[in-house]
Amino acid sequence: MNERETTSWNQARAAFKKIWGYEDFRPPQGEIVRSLLEKRDALIVMPTGGGKSICFQLPALLQTGLTLVVSPLVALMENQVQELRQRRLPAALLHSELSSYQRKQTLQALERQQLRLLYLSPETLLSLPVWERLCQPQLKINGLILDEAHCLVQWGETFRPAYRRLGAVRPALLKHKLVGTQIAIAAFTATADATAQKTIREVLQLRKPEVFLISPYRNNLKLKVETVWTPRGRRQQLLKFIQARSKQVGLVYVRTRKDSEELGQWLGQQDYTTAAYHAGLSPEERRTIEASWLNGKIPFVICTCAFGMGINKPDVRWILHFHAPFLLSEYVQEIGRAGRDGKIAEALMIMSEPTGWLYPEDKQRREFFAERLRSQYQKAQQLAQEIPLQGEVTAVAKQFSEGAVALALLHSAGQLEWQDPFHYIRRASGKSPSFAELNTLQQQIQSQMTEYLKTRECRWQFLLRAFGFTKEAAGFQCGHCDNCARRVHGGTILQLPFSN
Repeated sequence: MNERETTSWNQARAAFKKIWGYEDFRPPQGEIVRSLLEKRDALIVMPTGGGKSICFQLPALLQTGLTLVVSPLVALMENQVQELRQRRLPAALLHSELSSYQRKQTLQALERQQLRLLYLSPETLLSLPVWERLCQPQLKINGLILDEAHCLVQWGETFRPAYRRLGAVRPALLKHKLVGTQIAIAAFTATADATAQKTIREVLQLRKPEVFLISPYRNNLKLKVETVWTPRGRRQQLLKFIQARSKQVGLVYVRTRKDSEELGQWLGQQDYTTAAYHAGLSPEERRTIEASWLNGKIPFVICTCAFGMGINKPDVRWILHFHAPFLLSEYVQEIGRAGRDGKIAEALMIMSEPTGWLYPEDKQRREFFAERLRSQYQKAQQLAQEIPLQGEVTAVAKQFSEGAVALALLHSAGQLEWQDPFHYIRRASGKSPSFAELNTLQQQIQSQMTEYLKTRECRWQFLLRAFGFTKEAAGFQCGHCDNCARRVHGGTILQLPFSN
């Protein structure tokens, strides 16, 4: 490094110590900070609890101008912004649940260039009032951060199609900024295999990104899968597990809103203090439950995937999946809520017997969601025949109920380009995949979860291989998952308590 770079780097380390109190960075935090300070694109895959947020917060605070942080969940945004504000740092957030007064205050702070970090969802970023302000020539924008970037892959096609338009953001913003302006893009996630990494790079239009790939393995996280044969057996297994951990903090994950409410009500009848958490609750209800869990008033929450992403509670000792997620990436994200303090934590997955003959619940769930996905692709393919060859996304969404999703799928299939975040033009498909091929790919991705449930190899070895860490997976044995424990005991299947 030259003298100027050395001085800048020393300032970064000093700010890191002053704001967060740490003596030095953990690898590869320092390299990531340096990359963003030098305005280089980056793709970062780091384990949950690995300190990802500091890697983009620190460069943002050290620069004059604004860094946009695109985040998928309100709870995640609020958690990070609250921590920054407690340190008296210039950060704010925008989302649909804010009061008109709060929204006005944030927009005014944005216009006055009083912010260094602005958290917002893809949908809010691409809303007209926000977009118009971001395009003001005098507003300096240093970077665009995509936090929890796996959501682009999981949700971008059929659930939150705004994710597929994010690659058009940088070139559109640069048209309104001073010549020579640089806007770096960095994508952060804990879970992205080679296919997901390729999708993230292509959708975001990353330019020669620096890539940081850290294994998802957590040596303090013990994994176990338990088979049950009846609905009653499933609930009894849950009770047995939480009774043995009555003084510990945990989370119970279920698949749907209805599941969370029914299970929460049943546990309440068993005299457990808990709450059902899902996206259907009001903002006030969600914040109340989050606060009660974070401060220890509720030892565990019955939640859907709407809860937990990025929420930093170090002393979570266990995660129980009452139902299996459909994707391995979801699973690794959710078990990653546990053991952030480095102490031993447990992750139990309950599954119904795999044949489906005696207890078909899990098999029926998988088939239901697979059919729903198939139906979405078929509907999008039909809409593709009616959607104009070029146009504007809002107009298409108004004309067709699933218009925005159809555009996202056309983009995924390589049959559409975004001229800017709002306007598209269709193109000949050429060798692009068909909707049927996209559906087949999604089914293959979902089948990984079933393979994980059935595997007899070390569970962490399976996960390492699934996420592309084949070198690390070769011959790997964690020694503490249920499958490793069985081998240690000569193949005898024991009901191990997973005690610390």
